Amino acid sequence: SMKRLTMQEIWLETIGVDPLLYLEAPKLRALIETQFPDVPLPKSELPWDDYFFLLFLNKIEPEFKRWPLLMVTEFPAPLAALSTLKVSNPRVCERFEVYVNGVELCNAYNELTDPSEQRRRFVEQAKAKQAIYGYSLPTASRFLEALDKGLPPSAGIALGVERLLYSLFAVDDPFF
Repeated sequence: SMKRLTMQEIWLETIGVDPLLYLEAPKLRALIETQFPDVPLPKSELPWDDYFFLLFLNKIEPEFKRWPLLMVTEFPAPLAALSTLKVSNPRVCERFEVYVNGVELCNAYNELTDPSEQRRRFVEQAKAKQAIYGYSLPTASRFLEALDKGLPPSAGIALGVERLLYSLFAVDDPFF
């Protein structure tokens, strides 16, 4: 049967850390430096999500093989992207991923349909990319125009068909 854990629960279970206590980039970097010195950190400062994924991919996701079928829910709010924040706990967003034998099979989220909030996020992300990486992406004007016309509550899921096939045919390491 599928094991369902929040991102907070999976971090606590695998590395004993509550990620919701480290929602600022300097705090998360300091955590990695002091408690996980084997996780490679560049000298330059990074955005919060880069620190999150450095720790997640090096220490947490490799442990997902413990659960043959795993659903990870309630990602920290900085990873919301196009998803909504949970009303009862805005420190997390309404998205999930399903893993089969440690390999991500699909990801899904509750679609953010508020055009003003989406604009605010896009502006914030654009400023961060410019400051950190020195480049900017084109404005998602057609997407924002569509949101302005109205989008009913909706959700979506992206399924990796090749990953589904790997899991159905019990391929141990499909990427090598």
